[in-house]
Formats: sequence, C-alpha cells, structure tokens
Amino acid sequence: MAIDFRNPDPLYLSFWRERHLCTLTTLRPDGTPHVVPVGVTYDPEAGLARVITNKTSRKVANVLAAGPDGAPVSVCQWADVRWATLEGRAVIRTDAARVEDAVRRYAERYERTPSPNPDRVLIEIALTRALGRVTDPRLRAPRQ
Repeated sequence: MAIDFRNPDPLYLSFWRERHLCTLTTLRPDGTPHVVPVGVTYDPEAGLARVITNKTSRKVANVLAAGPDGAPVSVCQWADVRWATLEGRAVIRTDAARVEDAVRRYAERYERTPSPNPDRVLIEIALTRALGRVTDPRLRAPRQ
C-alpha cells in the first residue's frame, strides 16, 4: 500500500520510531542486489532516511559507484505482520555536522549511542516512495 512519505499516518510514523532492525538494499555495479542489516532513521519533514556506516563498507561502495546523482536504494523493516519500506536515491555524506546529526537520530531511535568512529559516514536517502502495511498490533486477529 502506498504511503505519503512526507505526511505519513500516525501508525506508520510510530512504527518507524520503534526499535527495529532494518535492511538496506543497494545495487552492486553488476546490477545484483546487496542486502544488509542496518539501523535506519526516518525524517518525513525532510523527506529523508538516514543510515550511518563505515566509509569502507560495500554498501557505501555501491552507492558511490552509481555516480553523483546517487543510487536507487530501499530500506525495509518488519515486525510480525507489520512492514514498511522507504525507497529513494542515496548519496554519501561525509561532513561532520550531517554525520553527527545522523548519529544523534540513531541514538534516539535505537536507545544507544554508537562508539566513536572516525571512518563513519552517512548514507542519506532522498525519499521518492513509501510502502507498507502497518496496523495497530493489538487489533490483529489471533492465529488459528
């Protein structure tokens, strides 16, 4: 189901604020998908998703290989029957202010501050689409 990523409904936004491991899908230079677990923060007001990582990671190399216009990527999270996906174009950001802001957002969502890392960079995703199926888990029908 399509979601307005700049103005998501409260349940969708709440789901992205819960502590869940996510996946990031990038494309390798040969076009095959590379899927890895990551922490993601979602900022609907800015239309961005953010992933902090090491500058030497394969996911960073995949984004950089796509060129200056960025790489098409998606991030996804799920919990039981709820799921949410954000899609967009990713670029690598190295400036300290953006990286620190991303670390702060990560710490807020995941309730832990990452260890200092001088090689940390930001994968910044300019969102183009949001999908998902998010309902109040208390309303879920019991399994038969």
